[in-house]
Amino acid sequence: MIFKSLTMRVIVTLVGLLSVGIGTFTYLNLKREKSQLIKGARENSHLLLNTIERSIYKSMSIGDTQDVQVILQMVGYGHNKLVGVRIFHPQGIILKSSRPNEVGTPVPDGDYQLFINNRKEGVYTSDAFGEVLGVIKPIYNDLPCQRCHGTKRRIIGVLNVNYSLAETNRRILEATRLFLFSTGAVILFCAAAISFVIVRFVRQPLNNLIGNMARVEEGDLSVRMTPRAKDEIGRLIVSFDSMVGKLDKAKQELEEYHFQQMERADRLASVGEMAAGIAHEIKNPLAGISAAMTIIRQDFTDDDPRKEIIGEVVEQVNRLDKTVNDLLFFGKPTPPEPTHADINEILRKTLLFALQHKGGKNIAKSLELTEELPGVFVDPKQVQQVFLNLILNAIQAMQAEGGTLTVGSSLVEHGGKRWVRTTIGDTGPGIPAPIIGKIFTPFFTTKAQGTGLGLAICHKLISQHNGILTVVSEDGKGTVFTIDLPVAWDVGAQ
Repeated sequence: MIFKSLTMRVIVTLVGLLSVGIGTFTYLNLKREKSQLIKGARENSHLLLNTIERSIYKSMSIGDTQDVQVILQMVGYGHNKLVGVRIFHPQGIILKSSRPNEVGTPVPDGDYQLFINNRKEGVYTSDAFGEVLGVIKPIYNDLPCQRCHGTKRRIIGVLNVNYSLAETNRRILEATRLFLFSTGAVILFCAAAISFVIVRFVRQPLNNLIGNMARVEEGDLSVRMTPRAKDEIGRLIVSFDSMVGKLDKAKQELEEYHFQQMERADRLASVGEMAAGIAHEIKNPLAGISAAMTIIRQDFTDDDPRKEIIGEVVEQVNRLDKTVNDLLFFGKPTPPEPTHADINEILRKTLLFALQHKGGKNIAKSLELTEELPGVFVDPKQVQQVFLNLILNAIQAMQAEGGTLTVGSSLVEHGGKRWVRTTIGDTGPGIPAPIIGKIFTPFFTTKAQGTGLGLAICHKLISQHNGILTVVSEDGKGTVFTIDLPVAWDVGAQ
């Protein structure tokens, strides 16, 4: 669990890297110190060896072996680090020694192996003295020596010095302990310092930031923080305060907008109820006026100009009645009564009825129906109302300059389902891009005598049938409305 904390991972990583770095530095220094101590012991041994060689050279050259023995004993006695000064025969028998009791005994194996392997020095462990540095130097049969030793042998003896490494090892051990203690102390101090800095300047501000973010999540947008420094954490706190400030401002604007929308919804609801009431009040008198005008019109002859005026009145009354019906339908649409239906059949009936419109005489018709389409589960009357509205809109769009009305049907697949698609297109002036996104909005219209409810009702009816109504238009080239209705048995499978 502890390593799930970012600060702990950073602290452990930094301390680990620091330990590796300091440990490596300590190891290299310790190795260098040990090498220096061993080098010092080696130099001292060679210096003693050369000194002893010069001291006994004169006595050996005149054959005074007793004096050589005394010199070796004096050298061995006067130096506490020398544990052995001797001359041994090339066959391995000690001839002279600083310790008289070992004369005539075999030389220690470590020293003899140096001679056998033609080495000048080496370190080995002695049972009596511990770790010892052995240094040897052959005594050659020079001209003064030949008087006693003859000329047959080239080497008449081997001068051997054993230098105890006990003091050297003790100093190495002390240096090791000192380095390890210093390394541990430095690592602990650095770890404590790093931990303090990270906890004080990183973890605490981040914990405060996390706590304040939790308060923001709970809805408290009055939270603000004061940065302690102008570092990365400080800039993060400034950004946090800026973000919370913008959220608070956006919340206030949203609440104000929501309040305005609620007020507007209340007003629209009131207006809707009032409009529905007025529509009902208007509908009955309009029916009476229409009936009365129709009867009065029958009393005039065809050449009477008053008959034409009354006909215009009847037409305007019918327009008002349609507006009232649209308003009532949009406010409270009739629930659909779905049944299995053939889209092609509905399109043929609708087109036959729509072509009776007086504006469709100069318009070419193109019927592109795919036969044997699967049935759809819809309310035929409501779907016919949608088709009729779209076809009449297309005819009105081309009424001035003429054009081609294209009505088609096909079977398509998208969204993992099959759909019966109906397209109603015209070659009229098209819908400008700035307003094409508003055409399904209630009461939006560009017609002088339109209510702006026709396309909104069409969109609502198609949505009630789980269908999709879309439009594609190019300014100056025409408009195509597409209606996708789900196949009947696909609907049943859902």
